[in-house]
Amino acid sequence: MKLLIQIPCLNERDHLGATFADLPRQLPGIASIEVLVVDDGSHDGTAELAEQIGVHHVLRFPRNRGLAAAYSAGLDACLRLGADIIVNTDADNQYRGADIERLVAPILAGRADIVVGDRQTDSLAHFSPLKRLLQRWGSRVVRRASGTDVRDSTSGFRALSRRAAATLFVHNRFTYTLETIIQAGQAGLAIENVTIETNPKTRDSRLFRSMSGYVGRNGAVIVRSYSMYWPAQTFGFFAALLLLLGLGLGGRFLYYFAVRFPEESGHTESLMVGVGAVVLAFLVGLIAILGDLTAANRRLTEQVLIHVRELESSLGARSDQPPKISGLRHSAAQPWAPSAATSSLAQHTAPSLKPPITSPITSPHTSSHTSSRAPSIAQRTGDSA
Repeated sequence: MKLLIQIPCLNERDHLGATFADLPRQLPGIASIEVLVVDDGSHDGTAELAEQIGVHHVLRFPRNRGLAAAYSAGLDACLRLGADIIVNTDADNQYRGADIERLVAPILAGRADIVVGDRQTDSLAHFSPLKRLLQRWGSRVVRRASGTDVRDSTSGFRALSRRAAATLFVHNRFTYTLETIIQAGQAGLAIENVTIETNPKTRDSRLFRSMSGYVGRNGAVIVRSYSMYWPAQTFGFFAALLLLLGLGLGGRFLYYFAVRFPEESGHTESLMVGVGAVVLAFLVGLIAILGDLTAANRRLTEQVLIHVRELESSLGARSDQPPKISGLRHSAAQPWAPSAATSSLAQHTAPSLKPPITSPITSPHTSSHTSSRAPSIAQRTGDSA
């Protein structure tokens, strides 16, 4: 069982050392642990420091691409490196390395595909009352949009099975936290929450400049993600509203026409607006149909990508040579491994996660931790600081 811990970084030279030192060197049920740093175009020597302190793999971008791109590239690299479980953590040492054991336990037990660390944001001292309120509201919206029971949707401290990592695709350039939860709900992945503790705050968030700007961008991510995975429900809802408006205004015109005819009919404005609303409803309905067809094509494309990722993961696990990935450098550091006794015990107690991935689109994975998706459009907030 191979665990890869990925750490997206942007100018984190001052904090990466403490984060790396806090990571566990061995875990029950895990045969080897490796660390991947994704340097998102840092200019303070973050990548060089990572190699000096013994990080096993460093994936460096020549320029900044954004947190979502760094996260996605890290998942791809981890799969090609043969990871069975991937843990994502922040470089600012916000999350405790000791909690990684609790994070991977549900995956080792076969109960979950994704485990999200719940920071219990209501009790965080550095969160203002407004930010706590927005956290609760945003997580509630994501739960409704995804059909899952995630308590802290903006937490970046999460573990993924190989199957889950191969299934998730991030399409926005801002952040991965919300979109991957919505997609996981659509794909039928089992999600579990684990209560964690956080370290004292070391710096302000670099993901956003103001709370209002962050709420606006994440709100757009939620709406876009929902409409991407459920276009028929989204646009069908608006088409139904427009149709009801048009029929209502048309009925108003006909009522007054019947009552006042032949003296005067009046209310021709209602007729004009009503006809326009009916035409718009027809057009939005066509968009709903086209969106649903596009979503079907995207699901087929994602199936192909899932199989490609699984093939690359299998090749990486069997090969003695590290895969050739653009921008990826490997250090001479050896993987962290438990003692022989612990390794022997893990082989008898931990279930294997090596069977090929079955696409959740054709064979949905169900669990008590993921509720059924309801076709509702009822519906973020600050990411991990």
